[in-house]
Amino acid sequence: MMQLESLPDHLRRAVAETRERVAALHAELPRWGLVVWTAGNISERVPGADLFVIKPSGVSYDDLRPEQMVVCTLDGAKIDDGTPRSLRPSSDTAAHAYVYRHMPAVGGVVHTHSTYATAFAARGQQIPCILTMVADEFGGPIPVGPLAIIGDDSIGQGIVDTLTGHRSRAVLMAQHGPFTIGADGRDAVKAAVMCEEVARAVSIAQQQGPVPPLPQAMIDKLWYRYQNVYGQHDVDEQPGVHGQPGEAAG
Repeated sequence: MMQLESLPDHLRRAVAETRERVAALHAELPRWGLVVWTAGNISERVPGADLFVIKPSGVSYDDLRPEQMVVCTLDGAKIDDGTPRSLRPSSDTAAHAYVYRHMPAVGGVVHTHSTYATAFAARGQQIPCILTMVADEFGGPIPVGPLAIIGDDSIGQGIVDTLTGHRSRAVLMAQHGPFTIGADGRDAVKAAVMCEEVARAVSIAQQQGPVPPLPQAMIDKLWYRYQNVYGQHDVDEQPGVHGQPGEAAG
């Protein structure tokens, strides 16, 4: 088993800083109403190392502390870092690990069971691009991934297969719930928050009757502007995990 103490000083510092960030980010999930009890999890890749940090399994959000965050290899194996052996990593660890191994640009992964997004997942129904916010954030409809078992890397395979070549940073795993990816943990949390927000708005809108999707040309323009011009972006900045300008929405 790999030991934390065997890592160079700069990587041990990177691990400590990542644990601080991941512990703090977990407070955002209940804050935005995305999880109940101990459901859901956030992970973040450790900069400069083939490691990531993830929430321990079954621990209350109120009790989470940086030293409890579990450090894993990209194969999903917990490393010996001095944490109590009783702190097992999240049951979704294998899925997160698979994403990191197969999507190098991804630096953060989030899983929730947020109500409206999970309702779409339960029906195996994508969230259609009927709002400019969906176009801005996801570049088209939020897709549905396959039904997969929990505990091995089947979910990770479904995430990667569904999101590879897709603009969306969110996928609705069928009859399970949403997973989101990002450049880092915070970026993936933002995607989770926005996924639930658009799922709620679309669900309410559809209760009044059918709503036509936005034209593809408008989706392309909205997505490019939001990802590359809106806010403090450098217009020449590469979108990273957000995809490339002009890429077709799935």
